[in-house]
Amino acid sequence: MTIDLNYLLAPAQPVLLGQIQILDLKNDSLRSSAGDRGDLLITTDQKIQLNPTDLPPLVQKIAADHLILGNGLVDLYSTCGEPGFESRETWASLANAARHGGFVKVGVLPPLDKLAGVEMMRQQAPTNLLTWAAITKHRLGKEMNDLAELAPQVLGFTDAAPFAQLGFLQRSLEYLQPFGKPIMLWAYNLELAAKGVMREGKWSLNYGLSGVPALAETSAIAAVIELIEVVRCPIHLMRISTARSVELICQAQSRGLPITASVVWHHLIHDLAELANYDPDLHLNPPLGDSHDREALIQAVKSGVVGAIAIDHTPYTYEEKALAFEHSPPGAIGLEFALPLLWHKLVETGKLSALELWRSLSLNPASYLGLSTPKLVTIFNPKVIWQVNKQNTSSLAANSVWSGKSISGKALALTPI
Repeated sequence: MTIDLNYLLAPAQPVLLGQIQILDLKNDSLRSSAGDRGDLLITTDQKIQLNPTDLPPLVQKIAADHLILGNGLVDLYSTCGEPGFESRETWASLANAARHGGFVKVGVLPPLDKLAGVEMMRQQAPTNLLTWAAITKHRLGKEMNDLAELAPQVLGFTDAAPFAQLGFLQRSLEYLQPFGKPIMLWAYNLELAAKGVMREGKWSLNYGLSGVPALAETSAIAAVIELIEVVRCPIHLMRISTARSVELICQAQSRGLPITASVVWHHLIHDLAELANYDPDLHLNPPLGDSHDREALIQAVKSGVVGAIAIDHTPYTYEEKALAFEHSPPGAIGLEFALPLLWHKLVETGKLSALELWRSLSLNPASYLGLSTPKLVTIFNPKVIWQVNKQNTSSLAANSVWSGKSISGKALALTPI
């Protein structure tokens, strides 16, 4: 029997999912296996119990050997429209999109860089949304925010934008270090990137689009690594997209530098050869790399050098995104379908094991954010076929190359978050 996962949000009677596959990242014995199996009880008020000894009356028993139960997924960084751009995404729609993608926590990127804005989000946003605060005012990299005032209220600090001045970045890190909060940097040289919209090389020449040299990323990462060698402040490098970046980070980690890293999921399943149709939904920043970059990033996830896969859900309205490739704003959504696409492209092809993928979407990002290991609350059906459209998704935005297409796999975070 195939069950609609949404039914599990409010079942009419208790449901027992029999022999569901369990991927429990707390269990060291599962690190090289496909997981155990067990029975999962879901009550009408959505309390869950694994392998219950006593069953309630009128329980509905469903064979669930095709389903997977895993630790809740955690997204390091994504963007919301609220406040100010609610037509793109609201806190409520972002939270619902996260839940219907299997995510229990999402780190929401600034512009919430003032205490009043942070407090408003803390009071009004669903609890599965966590607040990053900007390191600098208006994320311009010129003047530090009131960091001491913000620190007790936020998840951590990031501008999610490149720093142009290394000296100022050094002073910022030295000031931030005593707070003990996660610090996330996007190492990217805007001067070298200039007005480029795709990776520089033969493909940019073929497509007639301005290119961004890989050096825009790698030179900035090298500079940050040298800075961390001196400051010794733990940092997380976001949006890694090149094979050379992986090499630099691996070398830094082997020297004991406190550096972790993440890749955005698009860069693991797409490459720049797919830009032939000039689809603005593949206009990303950093831009897609070539197949060599993509394979290097997959291997980096497998080895743990790049420990986390981020969604970087970036919503725009149809009017904002429906422009020529080079004039469209960079970014795409993905909270509701990243897991099934990564599963199909990486796990089913043998490039990553189920546990390697799940660890990079759950345990590792939670650890980087200072959170405990998420509970076993995400159910995933890798076989169900559904279409990505307004009727089947919670996000207000549709800026994705997968919009309107049918995909295999659907996830849901079960418990109230």
